[in-house]
Amino acid sequence: MRRLLSGNEAIARGAYEAGVTIGTGYPGTPSTEILENLARYSPEVYCEWSPNEKVAFEVAAGASLAGARSIVTMKHVGLNVAADPLMTLSYISVEGGFVACVADDPGMHSSQNEQDTRNYARFARVPLFEPADSQEAKDLLMLALSVSEEFKTPAILRTTTRVSHSRSLVELGEREQAKKEIGFVKNPPRFVPIPVWGRPMRQRVEERLKGLQALSEKSPANRIEWRSKGLGIITSSIAYQYAREVWPEASVLKLGFSYPFPDALIREFAQGVDRLLVVEELDPFIEEHVKALGISCQGRDFVPGIMELSVDRLLQSRRLMDGGEATRKEEDPFRELLPPRPPVLCPGCPHRGVFYALSREDVVVTGDIGCYSLGAFPPLDRMDSILCMGAGVSMAHGMEKAGEKRKVVGVVGDSTFFHSGITGLLDIVYNKGHSTIIVLDNRTTAMTGHQDHPGTGRTIGGEPTVAVSIEDIGRACGINRVRSIDPYQLDNAREAIKEELAALEPSLIVSRAPCPLRERRRVGAMRTILAEECRACELCLSLGCPAIEGVDGVMKINQTLCAGCGLCEQICPAGAIVSREGV
Repeated sequence: MRRLLSGNEAIARGAYEAGVTIGTGYPGTPSTEILENLARYSPEVYCEWSPNEKVAFEVAAGASLAGARSIVTMKHVGLNVAADPLMTLSYISVEGGFVACVADDPGMHSSQNEQDTRNYARFARVPLFEPADSQEAKDLLMLALSVSEEFKTPAILRTTTRVSHSRSLVELGEREQAKKEIGFVKNPPRFVPIPVWGRPMRQRVEERLKGLQALSEKSPANRIEWRSKGLGIITSSIAYQYAREVWPEASVLKLGFSYPFPDALIREFAQGVDRLLVVEELDPFIEEHVKALGISCQGRDFVPGIMELSVDRLLQSRRLMDGGEATRKEEDPFRELLPPRPPVLCPGCPHRGVFYALSREDVVVTGDIGCYSLGAFPPLDRMDSILCMGAGVSMAHGMEKAGEKRKVVGVVGDSTFFHSGITGLLDIVYNKGHSTIIVLDNRTTAMTGHQDHPGTGRTIGGEPTVAVSIEDIGRACGINRVRSIDPYQLDNAREAIKEELAALEPSLIVSRAPCPLRERRRVGAMRTILAEECRACELCLSLGCPAIEGVDGVMKINQTLCAGCGLCEQICPAGAIVSREGV
């Protein structure tokens, strides 16, 4: 039976059919739906959202050492967090098949950087698989598990946004039953990488790599498609689909089992064509290796290595290769007529109250990744730096210790607090800092689609569980000044922030109100502006609420968008904004 599946759905299906019994991860676009779909196969597959990618990786690794087939999911920056266990798991090896499913985001559609996960495979000396469509996403996940088990190595399945989120037909199969008995077998020389045992492990990694390369040479996942011998293209992942469309006449060496490189196959292909081009997204991962083999090829000469590839961009590459000039794509004729629309916090977002309150203080605000990163845009303009998850806390401490004269406020989301904010908070207390940390707790992991986390009191399957208290963790870290605020009560929020900024010791403010989008209900009664009372001072626009419109000096509230948070009513000096219920 065939079914139309996204790449992420197909990976989940492949894990199910391959007999995976443990799936872990941390949400991050474009990888999130893998685990959400795998969780639907409960109870045959146990799934969990872990506090961060490192923990998720280690849980799946532990399951593998006990003999279970397991996968862990994350986006590309998440693998940075999990790089520590990846590097050593490569040494101590696995028992049940283990695959890290990592989704790259070329073009940074929802990420703070572009990075190419393929480099991690070479760095850790583990096999790499790259699907080009949903069927391959399923097939290569199953192959990766098989190779992982045969060679006792962790493996990486790398997708990109287009593979993860596009849909194509997938042939469904039956679920395999686990072949291994669950039970960890004590073997310190294999599983304990202290130097005396770690050095032989290092040797075994190199020997394993040779075996993996031999397998890569003959794997059907790497195949030559002979057509015209005038041009040969080496490619992988979604770039294969684009290359086939732009150069339909060219011969293609498609890599699905991309690392270790199938050197003999590459040489055979190169010898069979007159001209060789490497088409790949992001880093020149393949191109550099082909050149290192002493094979002349082109790649970055014509194919851009920054931002997402597309058929249009490769058509430009083809024009350049054929001796033409790059042509400028015809602009949308209506583009200049459209008003600029910077990304903004949703109507009714509880974070808006905190950022508005901070905008009234002369402070530096350090933050990180999440919905609250939108606080960096005007008119709120109250996020001064973003580095990575958890850095909002740690960088506040660093600025303070550097001697920043203004008070520094670190902002972090609730899911991110559990991900990597706690250790930063501990560092502030331990090293006698006095930064003010604000946890923007909207009771969910909002930006990736409302996943649960240790503070929500629900598991990935929706079962009740312990709801970890952020305030209790703050006190356990040694923070004496811990308080909770309602961000919709603007005067109280401003007063609380002002008091904590004045304190000569570290403080923790938990701004708590649920995400209205997750709750699927308005915060309160919708507001309206009384035209006869409005002074057109435009102070209400400083909230950056998409529901408030100002046209030719006339303020209005869009009733379709208004979530009824009431913040605008609280800041209107003329009393012109009122509840519709009172009109």
